[in-house]
Amino acid sequence: MSTFDVDIVHSTSPENVARILSALEELDARYRFRPELRPGVSHLSSRGHQLLITRFGPLDVLGMIGKGRTYSDLLPLTEEMEVRSGIRVRVLSLEAQIAIKEEVGGEKDVAVLPLLRRTLEESRRRE
Repeated sequence: MSTFDVDIVHSTSPENVARILSALEELDARYRFRPELRPGVSHLSSRGHQLLITRFGPLDVLGMIGKGRTYSDLLPLTEEMEVRSGIRVRVLSLEAQIAIKEEVGGEKDVAVLPLLRRTLEESRRRE
């Protein structure tokens, strides 16, 4: 299922916030609903959701998801994936995605649950 944005849950450590701010500046990131504003250290150091638009499209930079799950809470629930030669990222496992979408319970989250569950069944069958 395709979405129109990219979601990241980030570490709010000062070092990581500085790296993210640098990347967001390069991407010309601004708030979607207040394009005159750009995210700052206080925004990215919080557990809040920063709904941004970049020159490549929408980007949600999240301090936490679900029932207060932060980057450090989610890290054990991720898998490493190579998205391009030499570029590896951590993504939530299907099990974790399902659990979080069940926690959130939003309309779009509930709508995608059958597809995620079926994908999980198929992947387990192949193993």
